Amino acid sequence: MGLVLALFAASPALAAGYRYWSFWDGAGGSWAYATQGPSTARPADGAVLGFRFSVSKDAAAEAARPRAAADFEAVCGGTAPAEGKKRVALVVDFGVPEDAPAGEAPPQGSPRTACAQLAPAATAAEALAEVAKPLRYNGAALLCGISGYPKTGCGEPIEDAAQPKPSASAAASAAAAASASASAAADAGSDSPGSGPSAGLFLGVAAVLALGAAAVWQSRRRRR
Repeated sequence: MGLVLALFAASPALAAGYRYWSFWDGAGGSWAYATQGPSTARPADGAVLGFRFSVSKDAAAEAARPRAAADFEAVCGGTAPAEGKKRVALVVDFGVPEDAPAGEAPPQGSPRTACAQLAPAATAAEALAEVAKPLRYNGAALLCGISGYPKTGCGEPIEDAAQPKPSASAAASAAAAASASASAAADAGSDSPGSGPSAGLFLGVAAVLALGAAAVWQSRRRRR
């Protein structure tokens, strides 16, 4: 059983990426992936925050940045300071049509910018709510939608279309081989008192998982 669980853990992920809203910090005039979530980050007066909807493989390394500049003056320059309030510039980029969920399209006028004026202790989530309602969150407080986009979904994995899938005949052959291995193991163990077919079953499942992992590894090796 431990071998089966180990193979499950070692099997490569087949997702090409995840579709989600990423959160960015525009300090210093350039975008950097935020180190906190919007609900805990408390931007200072003069901060620039960015949000980008896209399909990305790796959050920090490969996530798509907002396509507007991280320029506080360009966003909040026309908003006069108010006593007891901080100004936070926001850039909301709804992404490209290719990254939209099925049946949806990014809202027009993207990316959008807005200047939020709010209390000094307000969070980035409160700043976003000030200028881009309605917001949608899931049960784990993950930001799923901004200004109603997208209508459904939240950080779902996207299948790698380029990943070769086994043909029906290959899958049948693998299943037959695994079945034969399971039967042989079960027969070999039936002479021993107390041994049953469960050991052969686990070996058969392990064989299927090993074949699948090897096929994925080989396909990825060819693409490098």
